[in-house]
Amino acid sequence: MHFTPNEGKELTITTDFGQFARYPIKTHVIMREDILEDVLDKYVREHIEEGDTLFIAEKIVAITQGRAFRLDEIKVSRLARFLCRFVYKPDYGIGIGRPETMELCVREVGRPKILFAALCSAIGKLFGKRGVFYKICGMKARAIDGPCDYTIPPYNNYAKMAPLKPDEAAAGLSDYIGYDVFIVDANDIACTVLGKSRKNLPTAFAEQVFRDNPLDQSDQQTPLCIVRKM
Repeated sequence: MHFTPNEGKELTITTDFGQFARYPIKTHVIMREDILEDVLDKYVREHIEEGDTLFIAEKIVAITQGRAFRLDEIKVSRLARFLCRFVYKPDYGIGIGRPETMELCVREVGRPKILFAALCSAIGKLFGKRGVFYKICGMKARAIDGPCDYTIPPYNNYAKMAPLKPDEAAAGLSDYIGYDVFIVDANDIACTVLGKSRKNLPTAFAEQVFRDNPLDQSDQQTPLCIVRKM
């Protein structure tokens, strides 16, 4: 198979760990009823080689775990409607900047922690500090996302939580496919490692090799990536 980079991206990257090729793998639109092991058999197994590492977009893990919801399924509380008004909305995603995604955050993190984070965030803004809310609420809040203009149907009408027990999910998929696995949340600003198949896998490696987000986040439909040392 001939791998090509997504538009505006490069196949190779140089990191502190060496030079690596990143091979994005196009799949069908992953749905809740899909089984990730079957997806790996269909799209990955024949291409992956000794020494490779498999990167998986956290979104498809969350979807297959049943942690993506249609917007009209989410009953939004008054608290969520109030808090979402004060959320910074970045260019690369909606985050918790709409009532439905904020509601998922309230459910995931809990009202007491959400209220504490909101108070600390308000105080932080008085001193010019941003990101306080996410620092307190953690990865579970940071990985929640909703539809944007470029979201592939049917997920242009969905919001999703972070994957459940991502380290365990990565380890299970690694055992199945036979190679190291990272589950990542990547955008054009940074790559966040949500799960990895072994504790001693260097997080810095994943952050550097995916720092330019080779999978992109528009309609490329490439949620899997084989990373190979050059």
